[in-house]
Amino acid sequence: MTHNTPLSPRPLHHPAAGRRRLTTAAQLRAHGVSAAETAERCRPGGPWQQLLPNVVLLHPGPPTSDERLHAVLLYAARERTAGRAAGVPVQPGAQGTPDPVYAEAVITGLAALTLHGFHSAPPLPSLDAVDVLVPRTRRLRSTGCARIVRTAALPAAVQVTGVPVAPVARALADAVAGLADAGDVRRLLTEAVRGGHCEPAAVVRELNRARLLGRPHVVDAVDSLVAEGRAIAEQRLYRMVREHGLPDPVWNVDLRLPGGPHLGGLDAYWPEQAVALELDTRAHRQEDDALWSEYARKREHLERLGITVVHVTPRKLREAPEQQAAVVRTALMAARDREPAAYVVVLPR
Repeated sequence: MTHNTPLSPRPLHHPAAGRRRLTTAAQLRAHGVSAAETAERCRPGGPWQQLLPNVVLLHPGPPTSDERLHAVLLYAARERTAGRAAGVPVQPGAQGTPDPVYAEAVITGLAALTLHGFHSAPPLPSLDAVDVLVPRTRRLRSTGCARIVRTAALPAAVQVTGVPVAPVARALADAVAGLADAGDVRRLLTEAVRGGHCEPAAVVRELNRARLLGRPHVVDAVDSLVAEGRAIAEQRLYRMVREHGLPDPVWNVDLRLPGGPHLGGLDAYWPEQAVALELDTRAHRQEDDALWSEYARKREHLERLGITVVHVTPRKLREAPEQQAAVVRTALMAARDREPAAYVVVLPR
């Protein structure tokens, strides 16, 4: 056989073959190309090349970034059975549903962050390897440009430019696991929050799940992340009050009983209506249970004094500010029908 020997007349219907000129050895065999023919065409100087085990690039030049991504997915994905593959759950996205051949394989780490549009993540061509999530039970090893990351449960992938990608928080955790530079970690976490990719709580939850919060440079970056997230949430709160026509509250105050104990700090308070608003910016770290108990005790104490407490999360402020404004407006209007609240002293925090 020569390099110009034609393939089987049966067309290659593999979805990757037409777009990226990639396929698997199994797909080639299914279309009448023997293992010997494939090996011959993949020899040095031949028209094809074996990019990864059982993954064949159908041209001799270097692979593009897109081809490397799809080659990693072809290598890591579970083979189809009976013409179908078990699909990975995918969140709705602009690019539609995932290619079913990529069952049980999801791009993560720095490559995923680049696909999500992170400017602080390196460009795809500069990455030596692409991280890909697979179930822990899969028998795969890292090789070439494919770095296997095992997980007990695959996250619901997001479809980005035709590629199943881990959600930002999970991709961040997988990226941070391989980074030793504190500056790199801080830049990625900060961009996640400033860029509106995800909330700090989701990031810290994934970092905690990956047992990365014991690393000093990660803890320092998380502290900056939480502070950044709170500042952004406060800006959204100010904007919500202004843009939705709510009366101006007093901002960032402490409440005390006259001559009595401290009742707690609040992000906003409407004294005439005795309505308090508190931002929940907890980062879901290990001390959360104790912190949530403190939140609950403060709320119960204030409500016993006749003060209505509105509890708002940064995510709700970002995704549904109009709805949160309606909640506050309802609480303010309902004050007319309540018994007067106990007198409290309002102090700047």
